Amino acid sequence: MIARMNDARRAWLGLAVLVLPALLASMDLSVLFMAAPWLSADLAPSGTQLLWIMDVYGFLIAGFLITMGSLGDRIGRRRLLLLGAGAFGGASVLAAYASTPEMLIAARALLGVGGAVLAPSTLALIRSMFPEDRDRRVAIGIWTGAFTGGVAIGPIVGGLLLEQFWWGSVFLINVPVMLLLLVVGPVLVPESRDPRPGRFDVLSALLSLAAVLPVVYGVKEAAAHALGMAPALAVLGGCGFAVLFVRRQLRLADPMIDIRLLRSRGFGAALGAQTVIVLASAGMGYLAVQFLQLVLGLRPFVAALWMLPTVAGTAIGIGLATVLVRTVRPAVVVGAGTAVAAAGFALVGMVGMVGTGSSVLAVMSAYTVLTFGTGMVAPLAIDLIVTTAPPERAGAAAAVGETGAEFGGAVGIAVLGTVATAVYRDEITGALPAALPPDVAEAATGTLGGAVAAARQLPDPIPVLTIAGEAFVSGFTTAATLAATLLTVAAVVVTARLWSVRPADAPAPV
Repeated sequence: MIARMNDARRAWLGLAVLVLPALLASMDLSVLFMAAPWLSADLAPSGTQLLWIMDVYGFLIAGFLITMGSLGDRIGRRRLLLLGAGAFGGASVLAAYASTPEMLIAARALLGVGGAVLAPSTLALIRSMFPEDRDRRVAIGIWTGAFTGGVAIGPIVGGLLLEQFWWGSVFLINVPVMLLLLVVGPVLVPESRDPRPGRFDVLSALLSLAAVLPVVYGVKEAAAHALGMAPALAVLGGCGFAVLFVRRQLRLADPMIDIRLLRSRGFGAALGAQTVIVLASAGMGYLAVQFLQLVLGLRPFVAALWMLPTVAGTAIGIGLATVLVRTVRPAVVVGAGTAVAAAGFALVGMVGMVGTGSSVLAVMSAYTVLTFGTGMVAPLAIDLIVTTAPPERAGAAAAVGETGAEFGGAVGIAVLGTVATAVYRDEITGALPAALPPDVAEAATGTLGGAVAAARQLPDPIPVLTIAGEAFVSGFTTAATLAATLLTVAAVVVTARLWSVRPADAPAPV
């Protein structure tokens, strides 16, 4: 009895250790949102470089997630987790002290590889640490809350740090947590591996990267510089590798991704809902923080405080969905949450149209409606991804779900950020005073952060700041409208696809 109590206490302490790296891995998708204006002024990246700084982390997580999950099955999940913690901590130091945009992009890429280890390893270890169904559901719920909440918490933590320190401090917070994991992980977290994992397929890992990265590059370049030969070839090449990857998974006895899971209506719809909701939320979060700081003129600390209601909105949405799904069809809950999120995006766009005259309260009230809707969708979608798959495929289903979330977040920042940047450039080109120095004009047409930094060099910065602010607002509202449209369509599709899935407490059919 005492031994069982000690094992249970050790498991819950181990959960606390595992939740922290999962939280940090998702926080790093959004922690730079507050720092974007500051690093823009310091490193002077181009608009495309700034987008790569923001989203290369999420893209490499998405590309390596399945690979790292499969590798952990073979060499041991705790061992791989500790290796990833060391890599994540080292890359964090490199990012904090980056002196050029290229160096920061490379550091963020290394962080992405390390983050691809943290997420699947922690979830897989939690499964083995809690054999009882009830305890495991609670533990996975806590992990899900930390992993999904990290994206919302990231800008707040970033804003608080920027109030006292330089932009690189948003990376250094990772270091003590990784050191803690390296010290106590071997004591509190038991080793776990698949006793019959099958052969690790290196070719599948390479094909997955070859499918993801060219498509991302092509979409970004086409949106930023118009569709040309190079972006079109990149997208076609990535799609070709994706076809090869899928065909190989269907032939392998031990595939990295079980493509057949997508045939399940519940699994496919939940995966799609999660990916779309994260795509829209991450993309708008990146733009909303810049709107607060650079258009409305809020200091990082004040902007971070205004983000707190959005976290509360997410928490309330999670709680309401957890209660409703016991007696209400998941289709209704997920569909309603997606529709509420779409309404939130539309409200954000409407408030944003007021531009520099917008009320901070109005902007954040609209944004809280958005996060309330996403809170209703995200945890329930993750649960559906796992429970609608066959029990023997639950681990693969969870890995695919994490990949969808990470890929959706990265694509959201890229697509919505690129759309906003394209509109910004179109609006500001030709609107700037002709007498501006060439270097100031060039900086102002790249990003809003660059325009703010360049305007400080002028005797009268107001005209440049006004023109740049209005151009950014046009891009911001366009991106919000696009996100609202996308989620409105998703709400209808998801509701229809999930309609046959019964409530959690519904009696089994006779």
